[in-house]
Amino acid sequence: MDTSPLITQDSIAFGILMFTLGFVFYTSTSKISAWEKFYKVIPALLMAYLLPAIFTSAKIIAPEWETQNEAGEIIKHESSLYYISSRFLLPAALVLMTLSIDLKGIFNLGPKALIMFLTGTLGIIIGGPIAILIISAFSPETVGGVGPDAVWRGLATLAGSWIGGGANQAAMLEIYEYNPKNYGGMVLVDIVVANILMAAILMGIGKSEKIDKWLNADNSAIEELKEKVSTYASKITINPTLSDLIIILSIAFTVVSISHFGADIISSFLLTNFESVSDKSSALSSFGSQFFWMISIATIVGIMLSFTKLKKYEGAGASKIGSVFIYILVATIGMKMDLSKILDNPGLILIGLVWISTHIILLVIVAKIIKAPFFFLAVGSQANVGGVASAPIVASAFHPSLASVGVLLAVFGYVIGTYGAMLTAELMRIVSP
Repeated sequence: MDTSPLITQDSIAFGILMFTLGFVFYTSTSKISAWEKFYKVIPALLMAYLLPAIFTSAKIIAPEWETQNEAGEIIKHESSLYYISSRFLLPAALVLMTLSIDLKGIFNLGPKALIMFLTGTLGIIIGGPIAILIISAFSPETVGGVGPDAVWRGLATLAGSWIGGGANQAAMLEIYEYNPKNYGGMVLVDIVVANILMAAILMGIGKSEKIDKWLNADNSAIEELKEKVSTYASKITINPTLSDLIIILSIAFTVVSISHFGADIISSFLLTNFESVSDKSSALSSFGSQFFWMISIATIVGIMLSFTKLKKYEGAGASKIGSVFIYILVATIGMKMDLSKILDNPGLILIGLVWISTHIILLVIVAKIIKAPFFFLAVGSQANVGGVASAPIVASAFHPSLASVGVLLAVFGYVIGTYGAMLTAELMRIVSP
């Protein structure tokens, strides 16, 4: 069995992704009327996400593939592009984007960000059982099963991923002992549905003003923060020298190395000394995640640096470089999406779509009631479903200074992920046929 794409070398695949980003930015900034009309409907960020997904679907590139050797053994291969982007470029971007952070301004955003995040969490918790009830009405076999094969057990892993992240998902697999042979189907639903949601949110960002008007939202605090950061940046803006650019990259990747070093020490210490963390079935297992601590440390150090003279490097383009890293991450996330697999297991995909629709409907209702801007809705959703890799992307699409809002909420999701997922699982168990 050979599922190799046309391009199997990361060096070439990365060139394709960079060409894609260059094409998107060149066309999105051109004065050609056809492209201007196109990008009014489809935002550049969404194109940077969808084009790599199309290349993956066409088997030009792939995040992973299998080959068979002469002995008949299946050998699994995996691209390292997403790993490098998420472990090196993401924390570097967070450092550079928080370098000019205005903590007081973020606190002035008020409680709506947290309310929308918790609303998103509640939407996941009740969305699971609602999806099972709806699908069981006309296709009970899709949500049935007994013992380790019970579908609700598999869906519990989705709840862990959509409230927290990968560590929470693994914890739910251990806690509810879902049949590992069927686990791949749940991972597929996670990838497909989460990516469809992210695509929809990115499209909504291009129409955020119209959405805010419909929500009767008061986004004055957000606009004030954006204006304050932009005004500060314009005052200190300089034409960066080679020295400035090297120092900016030095700041970013020195903190990245510190965050990896600290994350290794903290996660190893907790895993070694606390059974509740090392036990994958424990609700505290997410604290053993090296990725969790890496993102947390990078964000904290970035905020600390914003109180030093290093903040002046925002004028030399620190957040712009951070945005470059974010766009590369977006392209590698898009590369993980194979559009052709949407129809592989339509029953499970349908459950996921009903589930995520409940999540979105609840967010829209609450946003309408409390007059929350689309920014809070989008980030509140992605902080749950997308986690720390996606929430900063969505937040920074509004303005680089807002990336830290997405990170802080997503990290909170890691903390409550397993508890929320366990509640979801028990509700799904009750309503399962």
